[in-house]
Amino acid sequence: MKLKNIFKGAMVGVLALSMASCEDFLNRPTEDNYNVDNFYQNDAQVEQGVNFLYNSPWYDFQRAFIKIGEVMSGNMYWGSSPYLTFTTNGTDTDLVNMSYSLWAVNGHANTVITNILNSEGPSQAAKDKAIGEALTWKAMAYFYMVRTFGEVPIVHDNNAILTSGTYNDLYKADRASVYEYIIMTLEKAIELLPKQTSGWNGRIDYYAAEALLSKVYLTRAGLSGSLDTEDLKKAAALAEDVIVNSGRTLTPKYSDIFRLSPAVHNATGEHLISWQWESASGRWTAQNTLQSDLIFEGFSEFGDMWGGWGGPSYDLALAFGVDPVAGPAALANEKDTRRKATLMMAGDVYEYFWTTKSTKTGKKGFDYLYFLYSGDADYASYGVPAQFEGPCGSQNVKHLFGDGADHEAALGISAARMSYQLPTPLLRLGDVYLICAEANLLGGDAGKALEYVNAIRNRAGADALASVTFDDIWKERRLELAGEGDRWYDYVRLAYYDKQAAMDDLKSQKMNSVYNYDEACKHYWYTGCGGTLEDVPEDLTAFDASKAEWKTDFANEVKYNEDDPARSTYVNENIFTLPLPSEDVVFNPHLLEPAVPVDVRTEYVYNF
Repeated sequence: MKLKNIFKGAMVGVLALSMASCEDFLNRPTEDNYNVDNFYQNDAQVEQGVNFLYNSPWYDFQRAFIKIGEVMSGNMYWGSSPYLTFTTNGTDTDLVNMSYSLWAVNGHANTVITNILNSEGPSQAAKDKAIGEALTWKAMAYFYMVRTFGEVPIVHDNNAILTSGTYNDLYKADRASVYEYIIMTLEKAIELLPKQTSGWNGRIDYYAAEALLSKVYLTRAGLSGSLDTEDLKKAAALAEDVIVNSGRTLTPKYSDIFRLSPAVHNATGEHLISWQWESASGRWTAQNTLQSDLIFEGFSEFGDMWGGWGGPSYDLALAFGVDPVAGPAALANEKDTRRKATLMMAGDVYEYFWTTKSTKTGKKGFDYLYFLYSGDADYASYGVPAQFEGPCGSQNVKHLFGDGADHEAALGISAARMSYQLPTPLLRLGDVYLICAEANLLGGDAGKALEYVNAIRNRAGADALASVTFDDIWKERRLELAGEGDRWYDYVRLAYYDKQAAMDDLKSQKMNSVYNYDEACKHYWYTGCGGTLEDVPEDLTAFDASKAEWKTDFANEVKYNEDDPARSTYVNENIFTLPLPSEDVVFNPHLLEPAVPVDVRTEYVYNF
């Protein structure tokens, strides 16, 4: 197999997803596509050997990334999804794919580390850097696992377990042991990785691993049922070191964090750890497909959009201070630029989507209502749903790249059906600022916490706070990171030490749909409040501008659906841990047994 840089093309290795279910914890790359002995011969090949850890083994986590991180947390409404009602079971396809994906990351990381350690040609610096990257991805996989499933087995060396045939004898380690293993793994990664203070290209370095370790400490701080001051101190110190010494800065324009162009999203180094997708090779699993799941039909020309009937929740819109029931009037005086970069609402125009198109009225880019109702054949040439589908009055914006022309203009390569190259940030500097703020506040330094929260608010154009509370930071994390697959894990770590507070917050959310929104948008558009009467399509026979019921007052037409069963009826103390896949439990009944504590510093050693 020819190996390329991840930013240009193909990955190395192939996921062993066809292995028997009992071995899913041990997924690792196959070695029959290239000769390992003849491959890791120089520094470039060692770096290439880690490339696939940035995309392919993570591919099957993409849907659970949204459904767990955003739907369960109340940031997103997804119809009758079991993630919305906290009723997901061990046979759920997305849950199963997530679990197997995370174990595949662990298996790949273990295998590539072994291969690099056995290589003789590369420099020690190149080997250390590559191993540090692999260790960080391994830690990230376990960090998702422990926060999602709770107790899980620790697979330190796939080869040893496969050789001994003991893969069906694995026992779950308790959460404290898993967290200690993650910390030990990141400490070794930090020891090996170089400190990069400029010229960021999406690869993991010392400060990226340090940032992840700060988040791990903040999460573990409440694991015992009360907050551990030493973990809080470590989280604050590590986060501050990243902020002060890494050379990275907050991207000045919030929406630029999520754009296609590497020149834009790498300019400040805000992306600390991200999935780096590639589409040029056409290799399945190396590509980003999130846009297909998150936006409505017609947003690109590839016929792969089916996300219109889901979308950001009514509760998330209210958190941003905009009420979808009020329609475009709600947007008139908003300051926080994060809302538009997160929620697409009636009246929004995006200059960074559909950059080669313009409306008949001269607006550049993607005009949401114009797209739906204008009938402009050029602007809507990809197919138009001709109705507002967002069940709660908005649609997703993050994880969207636009159309094929946008993709080619930014990267010089075409997108394809369910295949695009927009990176997915998993940990970025904005998060680190809020980690530092929270750890300092809980540790007693409200002044420093206020400084970092206001830095985030200043970037977003929001008013500065005069003082800061935990509730302020809790909300700020939601606004800053909404749509990025992280919010549910805030609830998990809060539940470690204050489960009732986590439950109460979830119960308070307005998580039902709204109704009559499409009619309200049509009224708004066709009566001249957005478009003009001349824009009315000839086949809209139901339209009669003289009828009194064609209003522009959203509030008289759109209602929040109080009649739907409240999601709060599903909230209970057991929702904060999801079940392991049923197939794994069948093949290894030990997974039903109580977890055991493990002395990870003795049992497992990184002796390199």
